[in-house]
Amino acid sequence: MNKELRALWSRFFDFNWKFGLFLILVVCIPRFVLVLNANSSGSYGSIGLIMAISAVIPFLLLTKLGRKEIGITKPRNFKWLFIAFACGLIASILLHYVGQFLYDNSYQNWYRYIGKSYKIPAAITQSDKSIMFTIMAITGMTFSPIGEELFFRGIVHSSFAKSIGEKRASIVDSSAFALTHISHFGLVFINNKWDFFIVPAIIWVTSMFAVSLLFFASRKKTDSILGAIICHSAFNLGMIFCIFYLL
Repeated sequence: MNKELRALWSRFFDFNWKFGLFLILVVCIPRFVLVLNANSSGSYGSIGLIMAISAVIPFLLLTKLGRKEIGITKPRNFKWLFIAFACGLIASILLHYVGQFLYDNSYQNWYRYIGKSYKIPAAITQSDKSIMFTIMAITGMTFSPIGEELFFRGIVHSSFAKSIGEKRASIVDSSAFALTHISHFGLVFINNKWDFFIVPAIIWVTSMFAVSLLFFASRKKTDSILGAIICHSAFNLGMIFCIFYLL
């Protein structure tokens, strides 16, 4: 009997790698297209929608036991929540300096390109900049960390782990996460045309894979998906800070 999935879904799926692959295809491919469309149109409302869907999926598809299995539990090691936050923050700032060293303020710098979507006015006052930063930081620390971690380090990881074990599953969910982020940087829309930055994209995808493993480690150390969410939130905070104040 399939105890992780709700009765409706257990008629069609087992909680295994096939189910995980199905989720990656039905969520990540549309998300990839939506992000590219948002980058070209300048309208990012659809991104919030896909994050909300990613966050809701475990609650729609899984039983209480299934939700517990993907890490929706109380953390057992609260010390590691603080360590996870620090690790995420440091990782994002290090990635900033790598981008600055290699590509300065060109659009081949991942944070520079991502920051373009924030539409920070050139003549903005420090007071208004602080307000805008606070709004963007709260948004960035909430929606994508919750949605992406419940999805990638949560339901996708655990379904693969049922079939291939924790370590291999972490490679799968990290790879899916990293490749999905090519739509955020790598395949870029600049001056009304598309381009692909091959070497910067390889560095970016490799970095996203590495931080994904960091998010997974944070989940393991805290025995809760909250550890991954906290680490991811800190990473986003660091990235947004770098975009607003270090570029």
